[in-house]
Amino acid sequence: MGTAEVRVLIEALMQQQLSEDQVALLQGFLACVEQPGQCHRLIEEAAGKPPCPHCGREKSHRCGQASGLQRYRCVACRRSYNALTGTPLARLRLRDKWLQYFQCLIESTPVRSAASRVAVAKSTSFRWRHRFIAAMLRAPRPQLSGIVEADETYHLESQKGSRHLDRPPRKRGGKASRRGISSELDCILVARDRNRQTCDFVTGRGPVSASQLMKHLKPVLAPDVLLVTDAAKAYQAFAKQAGITHEAINVRAGIRVRGALHIQGVNGWHSRYKTWLRRFNGIASRYLANYTGWQRVLDAAELTAPRQWLHIAVASD
Repeated sequence: MGTAEVRVLIEALMQQQLSEDQVALLQGFLACVEQPGQCHRLIEEAAGKPPCPHCGREKSHRCGQASGLQRYRCVACRRSYNALTGTPLARLRLRDKWLQYFQCLIESTPVRSAASRVAVAKSTSFRWRHRFIAAMLRAPRPQLSGIVEADETYHLESQKGSRHLDRPPRKRGGKASRRGISSELDCILVARDRNRQTCDFVTGRGPVSASQLMKHLKPVLAPDVLLVTDAAKAYQAFAKQAGITHEAINVRAGIRVRGALHIQGVNGWHSRYKTWLRRFNGIASRYLANYTGWQRVLDAAELTAPRQWLHIAVASD
């Protein structure tokens, strides 16, 4: 197609009243239009000259190319590697389609729809989803400061996709056999400061404990934070043990806000997460951390282009 034909196509599109879905589809297509080998160049730019993933030494030399990527050989251990060795993206094929699939992740496209759009198998679409998200989540967690809200939400344990259940099967969208918070529920802990920096953790089954808070929450809190939570005793015990200033909001008594103290920000995140999750028609508990991390990246709205997602996935340590 020549330049004149492209101009005619653009003029024709300008005369049409495109729907939001059509505009999004067109934007996704344009974002992923790359020259052959462009994905390889972006990977090399993001990774730079990586250290040896086998022994960690910095000194290496070029050793030809393999599958479109520069190959290096470590001077110390003599093993070869490339920019993706040791990452979740290693050994994945069809790299010319990666940027288009990253666009599907940005749009939260379901597995089957993404497979059809990118022209890959459903199994490949599912594998790419979790490999790409795992690569994104290698980035270090932010440090939370100032006023930090923390609260947990719960997700019914699911063994979706498992061939060997350790309990009787439930119908889709089932419910726990007992009321309240029990070992049938996965706990998702979310902490968020007033700068909208967010950290999420899947702490295990049942109600969160002080030891779990010490393990997951303590490393991401600045020493001088003011931790605001509900009145659960686990937070009080954790704050005392960690030496952190703590304020509790008695939500059960109907108190939502006390001056500048509230947990509305983190509860709003919970609500957005649960609404977003419905499009996937249930997720397995073993992938829960990937989905909470995926929503955290989307909710931050800082990475809006496939190139940015690829750069973070490759460059993260």
